[in-house]
Amino acid sequence: MSDFVHLHLHSQFSLLDGANRLGDVIAAAKEAGMPALALTDHGNMFGAIEFYNKAKAAGIKPIVGVEAYVAQGDHRDRTPGKGSSNHLVLLARNEAGYRNLLKLTSRAYLEGFYYKPRIDKELLRRYSEGLIGLSACLKGEINEKIVARQEREAEAAAREFLEIFGEGNFFLEMQDHGIPEQRLANEVVRRISKRTGIPLVVSNDAHYLRKGDAFAHDVLLCIGTQKTLSDPDRLRYASDNFYLKSADEMHQVFPDDHEAIENTLAIAERCDLVIPTGTFHLPEFPVPEGYSLQSYFEKVAREGLEERLAELRKRRAQGLARHPEEVYRQRLQYEIEVIEKMGFPGYFLVVWDFIRHARVNDIPVGPGRGSAAGSVVAYSLRITDIDPLQYDLLFERFLNPDRISMPDIDIDFCMRRRGEVIQYVGEKYGRDRVAQIITFGTLAAKAVIRDVGRVMGLPYAKVDKVAKLIPDMTKSLADAVKDNDALAVELKDPEVKQVIEVGKRLEGLTRHASVHAAGVVITPRPLDDLVPLYKVTKGDEEQIMTQWDMTVIESL
Repeated sequence: MSDFVHLHLHSQFSLLDGANRLGDVIAAAKEAGMPALALTDHGNMFGAIEFYNKAKAAGIKPIVGVEAYVAQGDHRDRTPGKGSSNHLVLLARNEAGYRNLLKLTSRAYLEGFYYKPRIDKELLRRYSEGLIGLSACLKGEINEKIVARQEREAEAAAREFLEIFGEGNFFLEMQDHGIPEQRLANEVVRRISKRTGIPLVVSNDAHYLRKGDAFAHDVLLCIGTQKTLSDPDRLRYASDNFYLKSADEMHQVFPDDHEAIENTLAIAERCDLVIPTGTFHLPEFPVPEGYSLQSYFEKVAREGLEERLAELRKRRAQGLARHPEEVYRQRLQYEIEVIEKMGFPGYFLVVWDFIRHARVNDIPVGPGRGSAAGSVVAYSLRITDIDPLQYDLLFERFLNPDRISMPDIDIDFCMRRRGEVIQYVGEKYGRDRVAQIITFGTLAAKAVIRDVGRVMGLPYAKVDKVAKLIPDMTKSLADAVKDNDALAVELKDPEVKQVIEVGKRLEGLTRHASVHAAGVVITPRPLDDLVPLYKVTKGDEEQIMTQWDMTVIESL
């Protein structure tokens, strides 16, 4: 087994800076015999749950972390010139640390965003329980002071971080990617370690998988910064060593720092996070005085059915009704019992309430679709407008008492006025308990060819011609190249061949985050107790959303 663990690693969720796909990097760590792996994306937890699940499935211990931006003053200060920040690696030791990462990354976006999502030392003090801190790269505060020849100030900063995290929970991080400033910093960091007793740890700031991926990563940086490779002022990494190095390679780079290498294992052993799942966190629906959740649910469902039965009598008079009224009442009673047994009366009341609000305010609502149309309760509450008994629709397709899972009710609101419904929900349950859900755009096959071609400085007409040869619905560039005679001709051109090869390496990486058109989450307590939050500003409007997409939100 490897005696080194990567504790500083960026995935594709360090947007347009990290080029590690989670599945690939976990598989590589497993192949190298590493018992654990950390994920420390820039300022966010976008990939945390996917990483946690995939690592566990592969038999690798997941260490959930973040490389935070720590403001040099108050994280809310956006005064030009005062918005500078330093890097700091935070790793969750346990559930308390994980909860504190949710808080810290949420505050960073909601309160501290100024070019980057920033926290400050005051927030760190408040939310340091369960966290291990590493002093990070040359952009860390300690290394920045060392490079500025301020060794005394660097030591003072190290002592302050030790005080914030507590004895044994802060480490001085050393990196060596062949950059002279890093070697200078490492020498001073070793001295500070001796004077303060703060232990050393080594990392390799892995942004891509293999050394040979450095060029593709360079292209990715240019896509992110909208530059070309020929631009002398573009952002570039100082070497091609920012990859997932093996334990042997780390020993070669740090031949005299055995203890600092072993500390990666010691930290990994101390991080033992279990993320709780399998509990429903449903919002609390406020019921009128004198009612419980169950009794109010039963009241509105039964009253709703009687209204529907009045409509049914008119249909019966026209010879259009198939079942007697008692069949509806029996079916309603059965469904109520199942819903109450499964613990979902509040769920139905929440949905009933905002659909009712939409109807009262003439916001068009769809008639219902999917399995929810099989529910007499949903029909009675006017969540759906289709009579399930008239069409022999099965309730069990919607809710099965033998397989407890969240009800899934597909609801369509008028696109132009959907925002009014979201606004109503926010006002009813509290702004700190309602958020929209994030979605991620990726570098798709056609688009990545155009991006790579532009970055490499190829003529637009040449790149456009190649992009148009890729079928619209292609799954991947590798598929597009197969059996494509026209593309085979173009591939004889070395420049085109290079564009395709780099495109294959970058295809599918996360390009940007945006708001899901219709996904909203409502929680029973403040959102950042359960999920990390993200904010985008469009003009004067702020949109708060979760850092996790709908599949992750649902799984949690």
